[in-house]
Order: sequence, then C-alpha cells, then structure tokens
Amino acid sequence: MSDPSIALMRTPEGYADWLSELKARIHSAQQRATLAVNRELVLLYWHMGSDILVRQAAQGWGAKVIERLAHDLRTAFPNMKGFSPRNLKYMRAFAEAWPDVEFVQAVLAQLPWYHQLALLDKLPSTETRSWYAVKAIEHNWSRNIMVLHIEARLHERQGNAVTNFEATLPKPDSDLARESIKDPYRFDFLGLTEEAQEREVEHALVQHVTEFLLELGAGFAFVGRQVMLDVGGDEFFIDLLFYHLRLRCYVVIELKAGTFKPEHLGQLGFYMTAIDKQMKHELDNPTIGLLLCKSKNKLVAEYALGDKNQPMGIAEYKLEESLPEPLETNLPSIEQIERELQGDAV
Repeated sequence: MSDPSIALMRTPEGYADWLSELKARIHSAQQRATLAVNRELVLLYWHMGSDILVRQAAQGWGAKVIERLAHDLRTAFPNMKGFSPRNLKYMRAFAEAWPDVEFVQAVLAQLPWYHQLALLDKLPSTETRSWYAVKAIEHNWSRNIMVLHIEARLHERQGNAVTNFEATLPKPDSDLARESIKDPYRFDFLGLTEEAQEREVEHALVQHVTEFLLELGAGFAFVGRQVMLDVGGDEFFIDLLFYHLRLRCYVVIELKAGTFKPEHLGQLGFYMTAIDKQMKHELDNPTIGLLLCKSKNKLVAEYALGDKNQPMGIAEYKLEESLPEPLETNLPSIEQIERELQGDAV
C-alpha cells in the first residue's frame, strides 16, 4: 500500500519536471541494458554457429554432434533456453548466411534473435536480407511487421513508381520521396474485387486506415478523405490527403479505377497548387502528388510527367493478391522454431 502521508505532502516546485527527467533516464538505461544483452546473445549465437561450421568442415563431424552438443549444453545450463538441436542448426545457418562478423557486430546485433530467424526463414539471398535488416533497424519494426513487409515484397516495390522527383525536388528530398513511393500498392486487405469503383476503394481505405498507413510506409500521417477546397467560390474535393513527416510536405493521393491517362495529371496538379496556396505552411516543402490507378503504360506515364514541374508519382494498386508467395528456404518455419524454443524452456 502507498503511504497516505506522501499523498498529502505538498509537491516542491520543480519536482514534477525532475521526476519526469528521472523516469526518462531510467527508461533509457533499461533500453540500453536490453540492447546490450541482445547484442551479446546474437554475437554468442554467431560464434557458436561459426564454431560448428568450422569443426564439422575441418574434423568431419556429422549432424549427430549437434544433438550431443544440445544435450550437453542443456545439462550445463538448465535455466537457459535456446540450446535445442533446431536452434543450434539455426546458429550454424546464421553464421553461414553472414560470414562477415563486422556486419554482424555493426548491424545485425541491433536486431533480436527472432528477427534473425525470420530473415533466414523467409529470404534466400544476402542482399535482400541485408536490406530488410537495415530497414527494420531504421524504422524499429517488430518481427511481425518485418515479416509482413517481406511477404508483401516491399524490397521489390519500393522506389519502383514512375516519378519526376529527380527533376522537381532537390537532393536528398528527391531520393527520400522516390523511396517513399511504391509500385504496385497492395490493397488486398480491403477484401474488394478488382471491379470495385474509386469511391468504394476510397471508403474502404479510410475504414482500414491502419493497414493503409502500414502499406504506404513510414512517415505518412492521415489528414482526411474528400477534403474540400474552395477556389474562387467553386468547390473541389481531394480523394485522400496525407502529410509526410520526414519530407515535411502534404501528399495528395488521387484514385483512378481505370488505366492511367495523361489528363489525370492536370487534375492532380490543380489540387497540389490549391494545397500549396491554401494549406501549406511557409516552412513546409512543396506538395507531392501521387496518382494511383488500376493499370498504366509505363512509357505513357514517363511522357506525361516529362513537362511537369510539380513533384508527381504514378503507381498502380492491386485489390487482390497479385504477388507470388514468399520464397522459402529448406529451413524450418519461424513458427516451428518458436514452438521448439518454447518447448526447450519448459
């Protein structure tokens, strides 16, 4: 129970600020301690896996040595989990996948072990594993969010839209803007058929705004749907309006249920101009426009953007699953390894 006399004490001047500062310090110290423990665990597992690889190669030890090692380690450390035969095989696969110990120390040691398992289980190449590892650290992805991005083929889609950002935005904004736009966008979470019309898609996106923001990527903040603009007494309505926190600008999104046509950019550019004149703060960067259509001819899109001096991008959206199933290695699934680890801890 709390001491009632403490509740009756008069709070000294400045105490609340001091308490808030102490809480922040404690929280920061806890985070550093957790990161330090994780770093040591990941490096330990890498070295154990490397030792297994070297000894099996140099001394001809077979697979049975892993069973023996798992038994002996669990006997020596009964209160530690993670020494099952399957996890030892993951350690070996981890060391084999990442032979560069400097990269492991500098990058991978910042990610929890379950992230490492997902990277091994879901991706076949070092290049794509490295890309997702760096992005997971940059955006502080949980393992589940990272797996969602892997299965949605984010690496293949990000920065793939047709844009004129290089010609209309200064660096590094042009690079960041290009990497913020994907092609295609996957809206299969909406449960709509490919025949859905623009307003149906627009309404469903707002109803599922959390998933929509996840698909858009880091930095997007939702402003509104059918945002009204009064221009000289005439009313116009923007399909979807966002603000990008890193680019420091508004992002106008227009949906088109059919094939891209060059005249669509005229409407989009008009909305962007209106936002710049009526809503943009003097410290904001120029508004970016994104046209989402069911399909596009890439060359037509490139030609249409050729004479535009406003930053625009053109990308497709898919309402149904259109990408192949995620590639799998011959390693056990992440769910299997989690069950094994949980059983190992019992």
